[in-house]
Amino acid sequence: MQINFKRYGLYLVRWQLSTPILAGVGIILVSMGQLASAIIANLIGGLIFFWVDQFIFTSHALDSQWEVKENITCVDCGKTARGYRLVRTKDYDRTDDPEPEFRCEACSIKKSDELKEQGFNH
Repeated sequence: MQINFKRYGLYLVRWQLSTPILAGVGIILVSMGQLASAIIANLIGGLIFFWVDQFIFTSHALDSQWEVKENITCVDCGKTARGYRLVRTKDYDRTDDPEPEFRCEACSIKKSDELKEQGFNH
């Protein structure tokens, strides 16, 4: 399974931000009783965070995924080093590539620049 760490990190930040918001609503509504206060606070949270979560999990701005492996042989220069490959971005998807091409850092930067020139945004 490939993990998009940008999405995951944003989701964790979003999760932490929901705590003070929902706690504040609960404190304001506590006179209605604990159960009613919790239900209303969760409904308000759902109204707010549904849209935030939808952005986090569907935004193309967060699509770039890289795979990093140790001790690969660079497909461009043949050097043995830590290898990088762009798996997926908005206009580029090599998720199911049967023969993934890993590059050393220098060659990866060069390939990344070539992809940018071709119009692939990552």
